[in-house]
Amino acid sequence: MMNRIASLAIVGLAIFATNPASAQNMLCGQREMVVNELTGRYGEQVRGMGLAHQNRIVEVYVSEETGTWTITVTSPNGTTCLMAAGQHFSTMEPQPGGEDL
Repeated sequence: MMNRIASLAIVGLAIFATNPASAQNMLCGQREMVVNELTGRYGEQVRGMGLAHQNRIVEVYVSEETGTWTITVTSPNGTTCLMAAGQHFSTMEPQPGGEDL
């Protein structure tokens, strides 16, 4: 996990060169560059997505092989930011309404 975070940080530093204002808050860059890293280096594929406030697209990338996951948010201008990442991703079946977990 530490190697993955370090790799994402290095990519983030390269990305910040093109978008220094976002460097203060999170790792961001052009969508194509971020997606290429997630799919190419980490083998993660989009498993879910949705539309958030201000027409931002939220996506969950997952590697079935390693169990790693990443949540990204893409702005209408094409900037994609890494919001969270981790390990041990698993899916859960929806619970019928009204039943205790």
